[in-house]
Amino acid sequence: MTGTAPTSSLAGWQCTSFSAEGFTHDCYEKGEGPGVVLLPELPGITPEVLGLADHLVSEGFTVVMPSLFGTPGKPVSLARTAGVFARVCVSAEFRAFATNARRPVADYLRALARDLASRTPAAGVGVIGLCFTGGFALAAAVDDSVLAPVMSQPSTPIALTAAQRADAGLSEEELQRVVDRTRHHGLCVMGLRFSEDRLSPEERFETLRSRLGDAFKVVRLDSAPGNPDGFGRQAHAVLTLEVRETSADHPALRARADVTAFLHDRLRRGGAQ
Repeated sequence: MTGTAPTSSLAGWQCTSFSAEGFTHDCYEKGEGPGVVLLPELPGITPEVLGLADHLVSEGFTVVMPSLFGTPGKPVSLARTAGVFARVCVSAEFRAFATNARRPVADYLRALARDLASRTPAAGVGVIGLCFTGGFALAAAVDDSVLAPVMSQPSTPIALTAAQRADAGLSEEELQRVVDRTRHHGLCVMGLRFSEDRLSPEERFETLRSRLGDAFKVVRLDSAPGNPDGFGRQAHAVLTLEVRETSADHPALRARADVTAFLHDRLRRGGAQ
């Protein structure tokens, strides 16, 4: 791929701390309109994550980003990513390797979503998870305040075994609550991944399709060898690192537009189908 992903800085973002469920994190907020909780990808709130965040602000959303790990505003580097990865992997807050796990961070995020919903105009909020936090967006949707969960390349639990690859990233009790919301309350879940992405395995999406049915809307980008768009087999970050704004036909740019449209639609009509 040629060109670079859109980036931005922390300029104009208001930082306040938010405490819930025994955890406290700095949260960065900007914008007006319906609320969206944007979760960082490893190694944190990078310039590329900020590029996505400012795009959402320009689309008319109030965006809140909790700084769950890393140093906000710092660029991506292999050393920084490896250091943050080592810390989060041993953290009880994230339970990075556990299957069928209720992760403490999910309780915090549900409280953050309720807080944002209480002071923004829509009936609820969207939650976007990226990479390591992708599955946390689904876990947040246990709460009725979350009307538009978006899982971009969900990579937790770390996919080393068959069970980990197929795991949805939350406990069975939490998943059943999400299933019930899709069947009885019109909840819809969006998932995005590259076709050859081993960090976000296809088996995980198969599990979600089998449990959520048509309520799981999948955007899959082709990263197979020789794909027409020039994505490498290591392509991973659908909504950040792989986005190019040079052409309206760029697949990752279209995927970002699909996410924006999903948020507008679900939040405008209260999440009902």
